[in-house]
Parts: sequence; structure tokens; C-alpha cells
Amino acid sequence: MKDLKFEQKRSLSRLEAADQLMALAAALREGGEAELEVGPGKLSLRIPDDLRSEIEVEVGNGEIELEIEFKWPTAPTRTAPSQAVAGTQEAARRRKSVPAKPGRSSTATSRSKSTKRSTTKTP
Repeated sequence: MKDLKFEQKRSLSRLEAADQLMALAAALREGGEAELEVGPGKLSLRIPDDLRSEIEVEVGNGEIELEIEFKWPTAPTRTAPSQAVAGTQEAARRRKSVPAKPGRSSTATSRSKSTKRSTTKTP
């Protein structure tokens, strides 16, 4: 059973459809708590930084059906994947700026890493 389901079916002009998609795009771009005008009311959603998407196109019975679906968990996650990637990039940047230990040059470290890499590759 779904916790909540909202569905609305109505005819739109091409410009109304574009306005609806632009409002959704603006809410996605901003993230956080977003409000979308849907018919006579407003729909409030928490939109996280990362979400899953699915695009489906069906052609049949003289019609084209285009579905664009976004999914994300209802509960906020501890660390968003984009933040984890940024943290990994920051850690890599810090490692590069750390001075080499006395008696070891940075080129020797680089060579040993490349040697390890080349020995682990399989033909």
C-alpha cells in the first residue's frame, strides 16, 4: 500500500505543459522543500540533491506516451552521494598537497604506485 498517491489527468495546451515542466524543473534545481502548483492546489515536496530517474516512451494505438519519473527515499539520507564524491575529491586534493616524508621523493612514491597498478592489470 502506498503512503500517499496523487494523480491528476487533464488536457493541456503545449504552452501549459511547458509551464508545468518549467515549474517542476525550477523546483528540482532549487531542491529542499519545493511547492508546485497543481490544478487548484499546491503540492509540497522535499527534493533531495540526488534522485533516480526513468524515462519511458511508448508508441501504440495511434498515441505517443512519454513518462518521466523521479524517485527518492521519503526519509533524508545521512550523506548524499554528491557530497560523498565531493568529500573524496577534497581528500585526494589534500593528499596531493601533503609534503613528502624525509628521505622519500614524490616521484618515487608515484613510481611505486604506477608499478603496483601495472602489476595488477591482466591482459
